Amino acid sequence: MQIQVNANHTIHTGESFERWASTELNASLSRFKDDITRIEVHMSDENSGKVSTDHKRCMMEARLAHHEPVAVNHDASSQDLAFRGASDKLKRLLEHTLDKLRDHRSRESIRREPDPGVL
Repeated sequence: MQIQVNANHTIHTGESFERWASTELNASLSRFKDDITRIEVHMSDENSGKVSTDHKRCMMEARLAHHEPVAVNHDASSQDLAFRGASDKLKRLLEHTLDKLRDHRSRESIRREPDPGVL
């Protein structure tokens, strides 16, 4: 699972934040490591220079093998809270999406050939 951290020009993430983010995501999403090819994290300051309580935004997009990408975002007062909120949302979304796919694959089709001995 590859993790890429990006930030716009109004916020500074730094190498230590990128290492921490990678470690956190690898730990919390380890259950899905075979299903995820890449996670992109985008940090931004939505109101740079303005006074606001929820001005840090974290958007996370997970690229899944054999499925469309999924994305979430979370706004918070700090970079840390925005990241943690988005991480929690992404984990719940992946649980729902991938469990639903696994359940769908395990069910029998209703369009199967009828049993010749049953009428």
